Amino acid sequence: MDAKTIGLVCGVLALLGAATAVVWVLRRRTDSGIDPAIVETFWLRIRAWWIFCAVLVTALVIAKTVTVILFWLISFWALREFITLTPTRPSDHRALFWVFFVVTPLQFLLVGLELYGFKLYGLHSILIPVYVFLFVQARIAMSGDAKRFLDRTAKIQAGLLICVYCLSYAPALLALPLSKPPSAASRVEQPSDPTADPETSLPVSSANLLSRAYENPDPGSNARLLFFFILMVQLSDTLQYAWSQIPSKHVIVPSIHPGKTWEGLLGGAGSVALIGAALWWAIPPFPYWFAAGMSIVIAFMGFAGAITMSAIKRDRGVKDFGTLVAGHGGILDRIDSVCFAAPVFYHFTRYWLIYHGYLDASA
Repeated sequence: MDAKTIGLVCGVLALLGAATAVVWVLRRRTDSGIDPAIVETFWLRIRAWWIFCAVLVTALVIAKTVTVILFWLISFWALREFITLTPTRPSDHRALFWVFFVVTPLQFLLVGLELYGFKLYGLHSILIPVYVFLFVQARIAMSGDAKRFLDRTAKIQAGLLICVYCLSYAPALLALPLSKPPSAASRVEQPSDPTADPETSLPVSSANLLSRAYENPDPGSNARLLFFFILMVQLSDTLQYAWSQIPSKHVIVPSIHPGKTWEGLLGGAGSVALIGAALWWAIPPFPYWFAAGMSIVIAFMGFAGAITMSAIKRDRGVKDFGTLVAGHGGILDRIDSVCFAAPVFYHFTRYWLIYHGYLDASA
């Protein structure tokens, strides 16, 4: 947690404090002219923000490994909520044992090992959608129960994909290399006069320049990248809800989510793009236009996650996935946007790093 990271976190906490004070006053006043239901919804969202930010910042302060463990626990609970809502048969219990107690921790173990320099991106990216999906099909078939076979396997695979595989890309942001290796730094970061130090004008060898560029990366850049991603997801959800309250609105999918409107989606995406561009300094080495563009991507993917999970809940005839978070249902109700946005944000970021020489495409 360097000075920039602390500044970003403190800024977010200050905004949360201001928002809490404003909504608290509005809840006390009955003559504000604002629908009390809207004020109460914002109050519950702010409470959820405080909890999530406190837990995430605490994990980042302690260690990156603790952050990975935190996301593993969230993933485990979210998968539990998903499987509970989409019940399976007793013959699936052995396959579910493997899913919960072997596959889920193994997926996050691979992410954790990447933090220590192990190049496991290839295995991390295909373990679940290739090997585990095939294993689940075969293991359930071996139970000898063919009733609703496709339906049962699809439920387990959908839960694994959303709650474990997709969510694991959020802590994987901590392992991305955000400083150039010496070979790349030698092509980009040397001054116009390779024999002069840009700060002192004294002669300096190219080897020393490369050593300085490689050995002094921004220490908090990965933590800020993850915090930026989570912040944009949460802001997108809140701003889409706020924009959807304007009088003239057009609901996108009334039968699935009557609260999601075109005004909310486009207004929220535009708002987070401006906020993302303003916070570009927090996530070097990315320029302001990349931060704005990725904020828009996050907004649209968060919307896709909310719509998809709402469709699942309507199919099952329930309002929420659980009751863990007071006023907001279960864990999965709070992280549906994160699950859908995480792999897209990770891969777009990774492709940018490859293109600009921060990462070898074969790594």
